[in-house]
Amino acid sequence: MRHYGVIDLGSNSARLSVWALDQDAAPRQVLKLKEMVRLSEGMGQTLTLQPAAIARTLAALKRFVAAASAYPDLTLEAFATAATRQAVNQKDFLRQVQQACNLTITVIPGTREAELDYLGVINTLPIQNALIMDTGGASTELVLVQNRKLQHRISLPVGSVNLTERYLNHNLITAAELFALISEFNRVLNSIWWLRKALNLPVVALGGSNRTLAKIQRRKEQAVNFEDIHGYRMATSAANTIFEDILTKDLEGRKAIPGLAKERADIIVGGLIPVITMIRYLDSDRLTFSQNGLREGALYAYLNAHEQG
Repeated sequence: MRHYGVIDLGSNSARLSVWALDQDAAPRQVLKLKEMVRLSEGMGQTLTLQPAAIARTLAALKRFVAAASAYPDLTLEAFATAATRQAVNQKDFLRQVQQACNLTITVIPGTREAELDYLGVINTLPIQNALIMDTGGASTELVLVQNRKLQHRISLPVGSVNLTERYLNHNLITAAELFALISEFNRVLNSIWWLRKALNLPVVALGGSNRTLAKIQRRKEQAVNFEDIHGYRMATSAANTIFEDILTKDLEGRKAIPGLAKERADIIVGGLIPVITMIRYLDSDRLTFSQNGLREGALYAYLNAHEQG
C-alpha cells in the first residue's frame, strides 16, 4: 500500500495529512494532525521569524515526521506559506528544519497556494461560480471560480496574526481600531480589478478563522458533530450576527464562546475581518465552508501527475 502525506506549515498552524493510496479506490485519509505553532508571531515590520516561534515549529515538525514515518512507501511533501515566504531569515529557518527534522520544505508563492486551495475545493464540493477565500495567519488567498474553472487568483499579505498585531488590542477591541482595519482591508479590495466579477457570488471560506464561524453556528444548532463543516452553508446574516457577538466580548469572553478554540480567541477578530468585509463588498448572501484546501489540493495535484506519468 502506497501512502502520500502533506505538511502544511502556515503562519498560525501546522497541519499534517496522510492518505493511503489504492489504485482501485479513492484516497483514504489515515492520519490528520494539527498544532498551533504561531510561526508568524512577533515578525513585525522586520519580517523576522522569532526564536520562540521557530522552536515551537521545529518541535511540531519533529512530531509530524515521526508520526508519518509509521506509514510504509510514503511520499511526504512539505509546503510553507506566508510567514516563511515573507521571512528575511527564511534560509536559516529552512536549514534548521532540515537539520532538526530531516525534512525539506518547499516555500510556495501565494499564487500556487491559491491554486492548491482551488484544487482542494473543486474536487470535493459541487462549486460552479464562487469566490474562494482562504484566510490564514499572514496571508489571504482569493480565487475567482467561473463554470468550475480558475479564472483569477491573488494572495494578499494580510491574515489573522499580522492584522491583529498591526491594528488590534488583544483584549477589548475599540471602534477606532476596527474602523482603521476595515478601512485598510477595503482599500486592498478596491485594488483588485477582477473582484467586481464576483459580485453576488457565494464565498467559499477556508482557513481556521473562517471555519470558526461555521463551528459556532453549528454549536448553536446543537449539531451532533459540530466540527464536520465541509460543505456547510450559512447565510451571511448569521455570520454577521456571530461577528457582532464576538466584538462585544473581551478576550476571556471570546474564549468562552462555544465553537471558538481558546487558542484562537486573541486573533479571531483580526481573522474574521477579511471575510466579513468581503461578504459586504460583494453583497454575497451566503458562505459555504470547506475543510479541504492546500493539503487536499496537493494530493490531487500529486495524483494527476502520477496518473499522467
